[in-house]
Amino acid sequence: MRANRTVWMTAALVTATLGAVAMPTAATAATPRAAAAACPTGWGSLDKVDWSYTAGEYITNARTGRHECYDRFVVDVPAASADQIGYTVHYVDQLIQDPTGDPIPISGGAILEVIVRAPAYDSGAPTYPGQAGQPLPGVNLTGYRTFRDAKFASSFEGQSQFGLGLRARLPFRVLQLDGRLVVDVAHSW
Repeated sequence: MRANRTVWMTAALVTATLGAVAMPTAATAATPRAAAAACPTGWGSLDKVDWSYTAGEYITNARTGRHECYDRFVVDVPAASADQIGYTVHYVDQLIQDPTGDPIPISGGAILEVIVRAPAYDSGAPTYPGQAGQPLPGVNLTGYRTFRDAKFASSFEGQSQFGLGLRARLPFRVLQLDGRLVVDVAHSW
């Protein structure tokens, strides 16, 4: 009788222990730390550059989007193929407008400068409605985890400059796709 009782007690303890171990694992899946672990990027935060140039292709729009693991910035250059869209994307201490040298105030803990090697004008007429030093037209960053500000800086000598105000200096990647340049900034390291 005593042996049966010992077996049953041992089985009950093992079951309770396994249940307790399994429960926190399921519960922690919803925590921010577990969510961040599910979004590995490996992107890094160093400068990213491609010296390609879009001849005769123009910027028509700049927009943002929210994703589970990152915030996205997209510059539309509809007639350009992926291999034509050149860029420089890097962190700066201050967004300085090209060619004036004037600083453009931008909110956030870090500033990511995005230079696209395509103009926002054709024969002097604007192809993109952004105004130098102003927030991007039609972009509302409410609810974004990483983006705090997004401004058009300038378009001069065949290239256009944007500034993204971020929560912090975070890893990012750049994608060249047909008709657009994409910059994804991770929500965490």
